[in-house]
Amino acid sequence: MKQTLTLALALLLAAPAAHAQPTSFSAPLSVPGDLRPDAPELAARGQYAVGVRTLNLVNPDQLDIVKAKDGVVPRYDRPLTVEVWYPTAGRSGSGLTTYSDVLGSAPDKPFLTRGRAHRSAPALKGEAFPLVILSHGYAGSRVLMTYLAENLASKGYVVAAIDHTDSTHGNRAAFASTLLNRALDDNFVISEMARLGAPGSGSPLSGAVNADQTAIVGYSMGGYGALNAAGAGFGPQMLPLVPGGALAQRQAGNYTPDPRIKAVVAMAPWGGDAAVRGIGVNFGGKYGFWEDAGLQNLKVPTLFIVGDRDDVSWYEGGVKPLFENAVNAERYMLVYQNALHNVAPNPAPPETNGNFDEYMHYAEPAWDSARLNNLNQHFVTAFLNLKLKGDQSAADYLNVPVPVSNNAKYSRNADGTPKADDTYWKGFKNRTARGMELYRLMPAQ
Repeated sequence: MKQTLTLALALLLAAPAAHAQPTSFSAPLSVPGDLRPDAPELAARGQYAVGVRTLNLVNPDQLDIVKAKDGVVPRYDRPLTVEVWYPTAGRSGSGLTTYSDVLGSAPDKPFLTRGRAHRSAPALKGEAFPLVILSHGYAGSRVLMTYLAENLASKGYVVAAIDHTDSTHGNRAAFASTLLNRALDDNFVISEMARLGAPGSGSPLSGAVNADQTAIVGYSMGGYGALNAAGAGFGPQMLPLVPGGALAQRQAGNYTPDPRIKAVVAMAPWGGDAAVRGIGVNFGGKYGFWEDAGLQNLKVPTLFIVGDRDDVSWYEGGVKPLFENAVNAERYMLVYQNALHNVAPNPAPPETNGNFDEYMHYAEPAWDSARLNNLNQHFVTAFLNLKLKGDQSAADYLNVPVPVSNNAKYSRNADGTPKADDTYWKGFKNRTARGMELYRLMPAQ
């Protein structure tokens, strides 16, 4: 009997636990976007379970910048892979799926990120949800920010994240292609989502998408493209960076922004003066890719998110002047003190641990990435709920009593209600609103 018990115990200890997580899944928490105990209020998932599916789209007859030669640019049908998250039936937070990506330095080495979504589940019927276009950095991927995509979908948004061809971890080609195509990709995917989401389209997304209420959330080069798509036309100095004068179509005064774009979240947006000089281009405009006239054409509400030690897009001389001089837009700027450029991605996957450069493609030395993810979920939710859904109560999370969180005073009665001298940021627990700044500027009259 003793030998039998000993053998049984040995087999039990050797068996994998039912809840053990595969080592290939990324994130210090079980899933990117899960809440830390100090997460602010609006970081929590919303009421909906989340479905996800992959679309393979083709934008016909586009300029093939990669194959340009001697100033001649051929045309091609441009492929775009898009991951779409949307509300589905079921319990919020249910679902289990994985997202596949590759390391930028080793495109032949895939890794998996775990998610809380139902693969290919039917879209919830009976309501058309606002559309969010999610645009990654250079290089990046459509699954670089799954923590934010799943979170927004659970709150009643359809989120379409684009793999920008020539600009992904596994497909990085001529940088000029990225300069031209970011805004064009955004515009095309908006139209495709409107087509697929229209009632009677025959698509699985039929009736689920309200593309007339669209926001673009872009990180780094995604932020560059989002600002341009929403109206911030480029200055003439930048035209030589793309063959055949192709960038002229995105120049200030040469296009009309899609009126369906109602808001922008620009996370560490690239393209300001310091960013352009940082890659050795010394002939930029007043604000790098922009002059005053271009920034003045940005008229939709915009939330800038940036680290004050950003060493790619830069803060002083980079993002801050864009925020200050887009004078015809209502705009907010959320600043993470001591953060560098990586304020937006999922936490670094374990596969990056042996490669410093790969790890630093995701990580922030002074911040925990899971903390940044929760903060982004909170503030992006407040901004989009206010600007796409008209939820006026969301403004209280953005119009903070004092702009520097470290200066806010937590002063509460025994029942938790604020005292007259309380200036703490709404939605934050005591001792948790630290290391942030939040500013608001209104449009010029």
